[in-house]
Amino acid sequence: MTTVLIIAHAPLASALREVAQHAYPDCAADVLALDVPRDASAEQVEADARALISQHSDAETLVFTDVFGATPCRGATLLLGNPRVRLVAGVNVPMLWRTLCYGTREPLDALVARAVAGATQGVMHVTASPPQNQAVRASSDDQAGRHDQQ
Repeated sequence: MTTVLIIAHAPLASALREVAQHAYPDCAADVLALDVPRDASAEQVEADARALISQHSDAETLVFTDVFGATPCRGATLLLGNPRVRLVAGVNVPMLWRTLCYGTREPLDALVARAVAGATQGVMHVTASPPQNQAVRASSDDQAGRHDQQ
């Protein structure tokens, strides 16, 4: 079993946990959130994260952070000495949902791959299609009922 720990600038981690619970209420116990205040140090993030992880000592941990290089991520990288912890930066809702959709019972490396795929496949440029000026055709072009090509 894998625990998902979201470490992000406050209040993003808690908000993402709420989104996870909205879509996958059965996974609520497997998703933890650590909101990082603006004045926190990487060492404080590490200590708080270790305290949360210790509550699930028998589980592997997949850590999601919001921004690579920012304090939440720098604190999370201090956890990587533990072989039962993996870290993915750039958390978004598709990443989180893809991870939870397949359940947290898969091997940790498989969950990392699913998370990254969900994140990248969930981001796309969306444009509005302009209306096209096409004539509306009658339900049948074959008024004589011959069904042949003309």
